[in-house]
Parts: sequence; structure tokens; C-alpha cells
Amino acid sequence: MTALATPFRDGAFDEPSYRALIQQQLAGGTSVLIPMGTTGESVTMSPDERQRAIRVAVEEAAGRVPVVAGAGSNSTSETIEAVRRAREAGADGTLLVTPYYNKPTQTGLVEHYKAVARAHPGLPIIVYNVPGRTGVDLLPDTMLRLCDVPEVVAIKEATGSMVRTVDLVEACGERLTLLSGDDFTVLPFIACGGKGVISVSANVAPRWMADLVAAARAGQMDQARALQVRMNALHRLLFVEPNPIPVKWALHVMGLFGPELRLPLVPMSEPHAKKLEAELRKLSLLKG
Repeated sequence: MTALATPFRDGAFDEPSYRALIQQQLAGGTSVLIPMGTTGESVTMSPDERQRAIRVAVEEAAGRVPVVAGAGSNSTSETIEAVRRAREAGADGTLLVTPYYNKPTQTGLVEHYKAVARAHPGLPIIVYNVPGRTGVDLLPDTMLRLCDVPEVVAIKEATGSMVRTVDLVEACGERLTLLSGDDFTVLPFIACGGKGVISVSANVAPRWMADLVAAARAGQMDQARALQVRMNALHRLLFVEPNPIPVKWALHVMGLFGPELRLPLVPMSEPHAKKLEAELRKLSLLKG
């Protein structure tokens, strides 16, 4: 699954470049499109822009793959409204990050997701746990409590901890689909019982990420290991500065995007940009 980056041009949503990125993803074997997550800079986009980006993804997918739209916030009422707009745009499900900044208790997290599910019965929810960004960690025992909510179908776990992965498998692996939020650990995550990844690096190399997941799930460990190792330096450079700064620079030098970001994000530093471009060239991901 690819956490789609969002292109901008002269301050506005660059729809043609976005459509081109999505077509590249579909050609590269991406199974699910994830617009309007962290990588998509959703927090700097207006509700109308977010809804349009989701609608464009739905149009380009044309039923070939599901579209699961990011719609989480630190306000339950705002999350419910954002999910409503995502559904209106045609999303097949929603990715909901744990509420950030206000640091709810574990019970508060449960009640947050239950409230969204009640407001949108039948809509699949992927819970997104990324404590490094939100300041709150949704624990395995809490996920077990969320197994009672039919709409909760999966968790994107972005701690990078294999101990946590094993705990999640033990708590609710038979009930929920476990997805990695960490490109560095796709192979061990799947080896521990996970099913796939919501990937940033797949923006740049969708075929390699799709092949890595397929090989790991099929138990073809030599092939999966080779792909994980091949992409290791690329992963490091795509996260050397806060996401999505590096991945948008990579897409720019690959000719897919302009380099534009929205404040408070600023362009990638020159030393890091040079290293990333060199790695893309080494991996034959640049034209010419």
C-alpha cells in the first residue's frame, strides 16, 4: 500500500502530476492507494483540497484497487466530518491516526475509534499508531479492545519494534490485518506475522516494494532479503529529514513532481539532496 505524496504547483494542488503518480503506482503493482496521510501533507491542505485529492485517487483507481483515505485528527468530531467527506469522494475505507497533541488515555483512544465507527457504520477503518509523531502509543491490549469494533479491520504499526509486532500478533493477529508503517522492517515484520506495509518508499519504487511484500508473504526469503537490502540506503535517505521532504525531492528529480512543499516544511538540505540523487542514480531510478 502506498502512502501517496501530494504535488503542489504555485501553491495549488497539482492534479495532473498527482494522476501521473497514481498511474505509476498502479503499473508498479501497488495493492491499495492511501491518499491524505502524513506523506500527503494533509495537515496543510484545506478540507476541499483533501476531498478533491481523494476523489482524484478514486477516479484514477477506477475500481482496480481500493482507496483508503487518511482522515484522522486530534478532534473526534472533526475526524467524523473528515471521514464523511472521504466517503462522499468515494473512498473504500479510512486510515485514522491516533489523536495527536492532546495525548488521550488508552480508554480515550478506544472511545475515539468507537465514536467514528458509530458515525460511519460498515466503513473499514485502519488504525494508525505512530507515537513518534503523535505523542501517544496505542498499546496491544488496547487494540484487543478495538477488536470488538467490526469496522476496525487493520492496524498500521509504525513503532518499528518487532517485539511490538509479536505482541500484536498474539493479541489480535487472527482478527486484524497487521500492516507495517516502517519501510526499514518490512521483511521481519511479515516474518513475525504481519501482512504488508503502508509505504513511503513505494512512491519512488513501487515495483520493488510490491515484490518485496509478495516474496516475504510467499516465504521466498532469499528474494525478499535481497530486495530489503537493496533498498536499505534508499530508505535511510528518504527519512533523513522529516517525511515527506525527501520523498518529494526524489519524485522531483525523477521528473514526476515539482519540488514544492507547504510551510512549515522547507526544501531538503543540499548535502542530503545530493546524496539522495546519487542513490537514485545508483539504483537506476533516474531517467538519463
